[in-house]
Amino acid sequence: MTVDLATLFLWSFLAATILPLGSEPALAAIVHGRETVVLPVTVATLGNYLGACTTYALAMTVSRAVKGERALRRMERASALVRRYGAPALLLSWVPLLGDAIVAAAGAARMHVLPFSLWTIAGKAARYTVLALIVDWSFR
Repeated sequence: MTVDLATLFLWSFLAATILPLGSEPALAAIVHGRETVVLPVTVATLGNYLGACTTYALAMTVSRAVKGERALRRMERASALVRRYGAPALLLSWVPLLGDAIVAAAGAARMHVLPFSLWTIAGKAARYTVLALIVDWSFR
C-alpha cells in the first residue's frame, strides 16, 4: 500500500470516531491523482468502517458496565431508537455527528455484528463512491 493510501486509511479510520475530522478532502486529493476510483474508495470505506467498529465496540462495552437509573434510561432510549428504525438506519452512519450516535446506539443495543457491518459498509461505500465519482468527473 502506498503512503497516500495508508494515510487515507488512517484519516478515514479516525474520521469515523468521535474526532472532528473529515476524510473527504483526503479521498478527493487521492482520486484526483489516479486513473481509477476503486482502490481509494475501498481503502477509505475499510478505514471508515473499522473506525465505526471501534465506536460500536466501545458503546457495547460501556453499555454492559453502565450502572445507575439515569444511565440505564439513556441506554434504553438508544436501544429503542435502533429497534424503531432498525439496522437500515446505519446507512446514515457517515453523516457527521448523527452517524456516530447511530453507530453508538447500535453498539449499546447490542445489534448483531452482521447487520451492523452490512448496513454500515453499504452507507459508507455509497458516500465515498459518490464523492469519488464527482471528483473524478469534475477533473476530466
